[in-house]
Amino acid sequence: MAISEKNIPSSRPIWVVLLSGCVVLCLAFGIRSSYGLFVKPISDELNWGREVLAFSLAIQNLLWGAAQPFAGMIADRYGAGRVLALSALIYAGGIILGVMDYSPIASHMGPGFFVGIGLSGTTFGVVLAVIGRSVAEEKRSLALGIATASASLGQFLIIPLGSSLLQSFGWQDALLILAGLLMLIIPAAYFLRGVSSAPQGLADSGLKNSDSMVDTLKEAARHRGYWLLIAGFFVCGFHLAFITVHFPSYAIDKGLAPEVGAWTLALVGLANIFGSYAAGALGGAYRKKYLLSGIYLARSAAILAFIFMPATTVSFLIFGFVMGLLWLSTVPLTSGLVAQIFGPKYMGTLFGFVFFSHQVGSFIGVWLGGILYDSTQSYDLVWWISIFLGVFAAVVHWPIADQPLRRFSQAT
Repeated sequence: MAISEKNIPSSRPIWVVLLSGCVVLCLAFGIRSSYGLFVKPISDELNWGREVLAFSLAIQNLLWGAAQPFAGMIADRYGAGRVLALSALIYAGGIILGVMDYSPIASHMGPGFFVGIGLSGTTFGVVLAVIGRSVAEEKRSLALGIATASASLGQFLIIPLGSSLLQSFGWQDALLILAGLLMLIIPAAYFLRGVSSAPQGLADSGLKNSDSMVDTLKEAARHRGYWLLIAGFFVCGFHLAFITVHFPSYAIDKGLAPEVGAWTLALVGLANIFGSYAAGALGGAYRKKYLLSGIYLARSAAILAFIFMPATTVSFLIFGFVMGLLWLSTVPLTSGLVAQIFGPKYMGTLFGFVFFSHQVGSFIGVWLGGILYDSTQSYDLVWWISIFLGVFAAVVHWPIADQPLRRFSQAT
């Protein structure tokens, strides 16, 4: 009889699990974040409006979110290693499909559908759940912050690499090279296998160990704070996806060199290394819901200041640094709240549904940016929508009831 990965004991040191998760997130997020560099050159060469590729990337974000709960469920039940390895292959295959066939349908299926499915199994929902179950509650927020920062490190490293590859080899070969880099996820996935439940001694706040996944989902569905987290994370997705995909084109529209948009996004990634780490550290000392409200309000203020500043290289880089501090700092706090309220046992599943809302926001942010640009030749309206949504998210996080539901029963 085959042995399930879930039943393979994990004796690896916590630092090995954390490092492996960081490698996966660095590659998966870095390559995904570089797609904004390719919107204008692909659209110009193939005589597409920006809406075509924007819709492909919107599909990517939506499918990423729709598949995330299921990827989390499979990983929670059977272990993360196989999910990560298979998802990396699907992710790379989607990129290759978009390169080999230049039709809009292939773009929607490759970079859209298949990359979205691949991302669902190589990003936060699966990786953070493994890390969250591997560390004690008092260290969990910091560990989640370090892992989230690694995603930004990927953005900082791979976006300039993608820009250089684009300039040297053209968009087709550049994307093929990036697809090849994804294969490094597979050896990292090996060290994340077998971590499918909280180790002895890590029983902490949340639902009882005896509760099933169905019981946990029912409990979450009745929890008002869970729905407020879902609503707030929608805004995070809208902000991140719109800026990631459309910002390089926005910089060119403002008369700046193509490298400015790329380096601004890279600076976002660099600053977010510090922002995510700080959010994780602060989340262990202060109430996470108040930190989240402050982050979203600060985003709105940063966008408002940016759209009124003159469009210069300096103003773009300043905006990139400020937004970077606030970029993925929501993730360790949001995922940490899920584990704090419901416990880490089914964290991958519960965070997967919250993340789906994030990706619905991403879908709308990316697609709406393309539609409004093609119809108005401007991104101004989307910036104003982003400001409003940031204030909305700040408001909805404030009243979340963040107390643990029940204490775990004694480990048997």
